[in-house]
Amino acid sequence: MSLFSLISENRTRFVTGAVLIAVVVSIGLIDNFFLIWLFLGAVYLFSFYEAMRLFGIDNNQMYAYAAAVWLLALIYPNPDDLFFLIAVIFASLLAYTRDFDKRLFLPFLYPVASFLFLLALYTDFGVNALFWLLVVVALTDIGAYFTGKLAGRRQFCETSPNKTVEGVAGGVLVATFAGFFVGGSLVDWPQALLISLGVSVASVFGDLFESYLKREAGVKDSGDLLPGHGGMLDRVDGYLFGGIVMVLLLRGLL
Repeated sequence: MSLFSLISENRTRFVTGAVLIAVVVSIGLIDNFFLIWLFLGAVYLFSFYEAMRLFGIDNNQMYAYAAAVWLLALIYPNPDDLFFLIAVIFASLLAYTRDFDKRLFLPFLYPVASFLFLLALYTDFGVNALFWLLVVVALTDIGAYFTGKLAGRRQFCETSPNKTVEGVAGGVLVATFAGFFVGGSLVDWPQALLISLGVSVASVFGDLFESYLKREAGVKDSGDLLPGHGGMLDRVDGYLFGGIVMVLLLRGLL
């Protein structure tokens, strides 16, 4: 299959992707904390709703708790710390009531924790770090898609049958190379290479984990919000793992 054919057959997917990138870049150029918190919050709530469906949880009170966590993140200086507070509260309720539904913790583990780390990435390292993350995760996905379609032969794993070893390797290689140059303006070259590689690999498994959840739930997409992409989680899954890894590596290596 030629590159032109791939683009023609997936026009809706690429148009939606281009619009999303334009919106994200525009918000990044404004570089305002409240605007970024608001944008991430919208994505966060849509993702939380889809995660609730994937986990098979029907409890409307959970949305109020999720919104409260995000509101608290607006004023708390270390957003990612809030996840540990959530874990303590859930553990305390479980110990006190003894019959607390353990499944209610799952949406706060995924995707809430990841969004708190994404906000922490911005507050700790600035908008350029978010741009670096965007480049690495997006190119991992794009590189894997085209490489897999053009040269993919061997299945990567049973969780996501369409992924190929060649596609994953191509995506990681392209993303690491590009991330190396983007990150080189923020950190030293060896760190830029290591962080880009780690984030790229993490994003692959972020996508794979969401595929696992969809298989467990028996659905093709997490939703239908984004034409050509499916739901919000289908679009941000790589960032949910990649963002955590980037924060941890930046804190550990700088």
